[in-house]
Amino acid sequence: MNTLMAHLHPAGDNLESGTILELRGLEKKYPGTHALKPLDLAFKAGEIHAIVGENGAGKSTLIKLLTGVIPRTSGEIIWRGKPTALATPHEAMALGINAVHQEVVLCRHLTVAANIFLGEENVRFGILQQRAMVREAQQIIDDLGFDLPAHVVLGELTIGQQQLIAAARATLRGTKFLIFDEPTAYLTRKEAGQLFALIRRLKAEGVTIIYISHRMEEVFELADRVTVLRDGAFIGTRNISETSDAELVKMMINRSIDQIYHKEHFKFGATIVETKMLSGKGFEEVSISVRAGEIVGLYGLIGAGRSEFVTTLYGRHQKSAGSVLWDGKEVSISSEQDAMRLGMALAPESRRDQGLCLNLPVGLNLNLPIYKRISSNMLISAKREKEFADRQIGGLRIKTPTRHALASSLSGGNQQKIVIGKWLNHGAKLFIFDEPTVGVDVGTKAEIYRLFGELLSKGAGIILISSYLPEVYELADTLHVFRRGRLVASHGFRAASHEEVLTQAIGV
Repeated sequence: MNTLMAHLHPAGDNLESGTILELRGLEKKYPGTHALKPLDLAFKAGEIHAIVGENGAGKSTLIKLLTGVIPRTSGEIIWRGKPTALATPHEAMALGINAVHQEVVLCRHLTVAANIFLGEENVRFGILQQRAMVREAQQIIDDLGFDLPAHVVLGELTIGQQQLIAAARATLRGTKFLIFDEPTAYLTRKEAGQLFALIRRLKAEGVTIIYISHRMEEVFELADRVTVLRDGAFIGTRNISETSDAELVKMMINRSIDQIYHKEHFKFGATIVETKMLSGKGFEEVSISVRAGEIVGLYGLIGAGRSEFVTTLYGRHQKSAGSVLWDGKEVSISSEQDAMRLGMALAPESRRDQGLCLNLPVGLNLNLPIYKRISSNMLISAKREKEFADRQIGGLRIKTPTRHALASSLSGGNQQKIVIGKWLNHGAKLFIFDEPTVGVDVGTKAEIYRLFGELLSKGAGIILISSYLPEVYELADTLHVFRRGRLVASHGFRAASHEEVLTQAIGV
């Protein structure tokens, strides 16, 4: 038995067939919120069972209940035929229930090996056996097919690579029931392929996989069965071979898939911003322009230079060459404050690290850019503070009990709405959206796309970065393709095929 399988299935452990975990009337209530309505659901040993639904549908609550993070309000959890309290994360892990979360929750300052063995370090005579841990961790990583080093500090890896390490750690310690929550949100195509190979391997070994994703193509590629949740309630379970993405979307949001990509065309106005041969760290000689009423899409593989380009344009990083024109006049943007004063707004790729203050209330996050405007003589106007926050909560349909709830308590889609909402409060002429729909459901995507239309109708321009080709293809009036830090092709709306755009991005 190799290293990985020895960790997965210790000697004497025989996985049973049939149902491994059953939920009977499982329910979770918070004050003013019915997060999960009584749920009856059974998971089979060795199956890949997808859970889909909009943000706020109850998926995150279900994960927390199954991993012992929060207590249930009522109902039963039956593990291998016997009721279990499942009251703590430790109890869940002891049973063999583990999870790989959408946001990496490992220790970025420790090595990859230290993270894999966190809590179960190799110690002899009180001395940490670091070299032995690195060797064993490297063997585990190699067994999984991940081309990653075990000796480097985790924080030196990309977010996608960190996600693979989180997956590697979760497969250890006798795991029998493994939950993946949006695992490919930050993965490259190659990394996603490695993860899918691991998931299929775990299934072959008898591990039950719960796969939560907003990407329907992944659900149909991997899952045996799929369960739909909506507004905290069970809608139905389907065998994957007996359903379609159109049926699942309709079950999730009560409207057809044709209504998701909503593209409005507006008459273009004057040029808002133009770059001429702009260069900086990670990109060089990029020339683009954005007009009022226009969506300019930037497509490319991860690391192609798109994010580096827009963060330099926004003043977060300094340019090395080239120029920027704003309303036809050359400007110097040496800081984010300069960009904001001009009328730029940036919704960054990582909302948790760069877009939000997670430990602060929703209302405070929404008003962060405008506190000077709603203050007088160093005093904040409570009336205006409430007015501006509630306007965005209502207008963007942010699902939160009150504006005083912590941003960290909301789902990923609602957190993304906060990032967008704070810039709507601020007001801008140019909105830069970097991966705005990563980890959000199809319903929230449709709301964000409609919001784009509202911004354009008011004379704003949008730069849209997306690694999901159908999204940027269907929405961008002008589509620029990046590869290895350079702009390699430009197309009008639907002027090139998916295949042509992808070929240009890959460079084959």
